[in-house]
Amino acid sequence: MAARLKNRAMKSYSQDKSGDRRPISSREREFAMRILLVEDDHQTADYIRSGFLQSGLACDHVEDGREAMLRAADEEFDVAVVDRMLPGLDGLSLVKSLRAAGVSTPVLFLTSIGGVDDRVEGLEAGGDDYLVKPFAFSELLARVNALLRRPAAIAEKSRLHVHDLEMDLIRRRVTRAGQDIDLQPKEFTLLETLMEHEGRVLTKTMLLERVWNFHFDPKTSVVETHISRLRSKIDKPFDAPLLHTVRNLGYSLHAPR
Repeated sequence: MAARLKNRAMKSYSQDKSGDRRPISSREREFAMRILLVEDDHQTADYIRSGFLQSGLACDHVEDGREAMLRAADEEFDVAVVDRMLPGLDGLSLVKSLRAAGVSTPVLFLTSIGGVDDRVEGLEAGGDDYLVKPFAFSELLARVNALLRRPAAIAEKSRLHVHDLEMDLIRRRVTRAGQDIDLQPKEFTLLETLMEHEGRVLTKTMLLERVWNFHFDPKTSVVETHISRLRSKIDKPFDAPLLHTVRNLGYSLHAPR
């Protein structure tokens, strides 16, 4: 593992349609799903961070448990990957404190502490998944993607707002700037999913799973077709677009910037 860590380059790439890798732009990072990595071993952290960036995920790295507590409480992350043995505040105490503070960010423990009782302790402390070192990055990425695909909880929300776009979840009504927008059922579900994740990029795979319940790529243009129809209804009649295509990553709904 150590040799592999040393040989891993600290560069970030995306993949274009030709299959060539290219550096992810700062704009793409702004919209990418955001991972908080809490790991005090520099080589391991560099290896993981590089892998996430190459996979189109933004990754913030901290080494200290107390700093991680402050960051996770003050900022929005989509998933946290946490070692258990940390300076300042151990990973178990960190996750317990976050849950007590009402922070619901999904947590994956990544640690060398791998006994059955240890794994149970981590999950009961508020962790959502547990992976033992040494590990394959492909498995780590698959587990993180599984956590990213979990539907976001909306506590007692009956309305969603993005700029002047409003969705009434009870009456199943959508308006923009006070004007009613007529949506088909799948268009409504697609828009609801995008509004729930305002400002975040949702990939085609994520949308297929959340909107169509496809756990595989059917090799159709169903997502692109519905995105086009949705854009024609919520954007084209208005001055400022809200629905954006983020090249090589997916789609994001957010207020004009």
